[in-house]
Amino acid sequence: MLSGASSDEFTKPAMQAMNEQLVDSEAGLLRLLTPPLATSENNPGYIQAYPPGVRENGGQYSHAGVWALMAQAQTGDTQAAWESFQALSPAHRSQHPTRGPAYELEPYVMAGDVYGTPPYVGRGGWSWYTGSAAWLHRAALETLLGLSMRQGELSLSPRVPAHWPSFEITLDLQERRVTIRWQRADVAVEDGFKPDRVMAPGQVVMLAELPARAVLLVRALI
Repeated sequence: MLSGASSDEFTKPAMQAMNEQLVDSEAGLLRLLTPPLATSENNPGYIQAYPPGVRENGGQYSHAGVWALMAQAQTGDTQAAWESFQALSPAHRSQHPTRGPAYELEPYVMAGDVYGTPPYVGRGGWSWYTGSAAWLHRAALETLLGLSMRQGELSLSPRVPAHWPSFEITLDLQERRVTIRWQRADVAVEDGFKPDRVMAPGQVVMLAELPARAVLLVRALI
């Protein structure tokens, strides 16, 4: 899905299988595999040495979970992608009334994994996992909010859930401060808000053409 090398013939059933078999909505988990390995004769290697449900052996492994939410968003399932983001985000998980107490890790750093088998369902594993934190940061900015920066070109193609009316990003780039506001078409523009440019989703603007303090408004088509 992410590489673009496949086709709908393969990606659609793969994504459907992932959503049906690996997503646990109640516990807020995107499992790497299921069921966990315990006594497989065809030993897959070191992951079977982990207890069932821990790390790569059937837990929510954060790297793969982030890639899953990116794929969900790219298929257009923005609600599922947002729910997956909340499952992966330590801040959201820690604030949840039932998932938070089970998590037992810091709310401000990424965990490498979250356990997926009783009696430890939802407990955070390897803390301060910077690689997964970087991927979740990219997924938030580039996949969900849809920010793209390429050689001085800027565009915004959001994939956010239907209940979001708007959001705003402020960027400091090339000696410029650029504020980008995205709004749905049925959301009224505030009185006094005067953007330098009104753009469609995906429309490209050159940074060099913008003033030192620029305000852009991106209006959703529907």
